[in-house]
Amino acid sequence: MAGVRVLHWNGKDIPDELRGLPAGRYVVEPVDDVAPALSPDDEEGLRQALASLRAGKGRTIDEVRQTINAALRR
Repeated sequence: MAGVRVLHWNGKDIPDELRGLPAGRYVVEPVDDVAPALSPDDEEGLRQALASLRAGKGRTIDEVRQTINAALRR
């Protein structure tokens, strides 16, 4: 999600993270409810995946879509 900002709010004052945003409509959700903590195995898996991408072993968006579409047809 582009433009995502995590803010820390004391419940009364407007945080600096909001002051820099342009006027518009925004959705605010508590991060603790949305993103549970990752397990050590999850974190290691992400590290390995990022290393693979950096090494040029990633997939194109078309390859990913084909894989997803094939799985949905099963």
